[in-house]
Amino acid sequence: MTTVRGARFGGPSAAAGLVVVGLVCQEVGAAFAVLLFPSVGALGMVALRLTFSALVLLAIARPSVRGRSRGDWMTVVGFGLALALMNALFYEALARIPLGATVTIEVLGPLVLSVVTSRRASSWLWAVLAFVGVFLLGQGSFGDLDPVGVLFAVGAGATWAGYILLSSRTGSRFARLDGLALAMAIGAVLTLPFGVLAAGPAIVRPDILLLGAAVALLSSTIPYALELFALRRIPSSSFAILMSLAPAMAALAGVVLLAQHVSVLGVIAIGLVVVASIGAVRSARPGTIPGARADVV
Repeated sequence: MTTVRGARFGGPSAAAGLVVVGLVCQEVGAAFAVLLFPSVGALGMVALRLTFSALVLLAIARPSVRGRSRGDWMTVVGFGLALALMNALFYEALARIPLGATVTIEVLGPLVLSVVTSRRASSWLWAVLAFVGVFLLGQGSFGDLDPVGVLFAVGAGATWAGYILLSSRTGSRFARLDGLALAMAIGAVLTLPFGVLAAGPAIVRPDILLLGAAVALLSSTIPYALELFALRRIPSSSFAILMSLAPAMAALAGVVLLAQHVSVLGVIAIGLVVVASIGAVRSARPGTIPGARADVV
């Protein structure tokens, strides 16, 4: 009976379900963050998310800082900088363009990284398909997209690609969640002054702090914990395929929680990017899977 229960509740299907739940939490957290922008601004939201995420991760991981080499510290500082910049660019984009459009453009970063590192000619077909989807995205799928917001989303995607590379290096130097906890703390320290400056006294209001903590839990803590569990039970390629559903999840969250409109053309555009992401994952070489977080394996 114990074996049956383990197969039923701890098998690949259950693990895949946890990844999907984590994705839902991430996009719900992003939608809640949008609701806080009028009070604290995008940078204030970044500071709140990273600070609360860092506090939770530091409490869980309790990373050791003794005996670390200069290379270790340079790697984790670079990872923290990538985390801070990626979140700042993402939220600045989110303040200007809809959630579904932001995430769809952002995933081009890891997709292109996968295509480049795969060194297979067939992989470029997926890149072309993705860019066709993004082109359609700009044809009124979400209304008129703010060009500055689009540039921020592109920047977030490029930084996400760098995040993946630094995540892998951090995971090879630090055990378990130690590297992620330290990087998140570094990211919080880097963004907090800008967040306080942007938000002003509102950032310490109890209701704002409570909502900021909720966004951190939904966007970081819960998804990372679920992914940590799932990555021990399914291959990283399967995990990355599930993560490719992020644009669709984001568009759905935008429609349901933020009343954002998506046209039929927008649905087709998002579908093309999702298919391209899945195709890129399936054609990628081992070790170059986009989206997988090496630091939480």
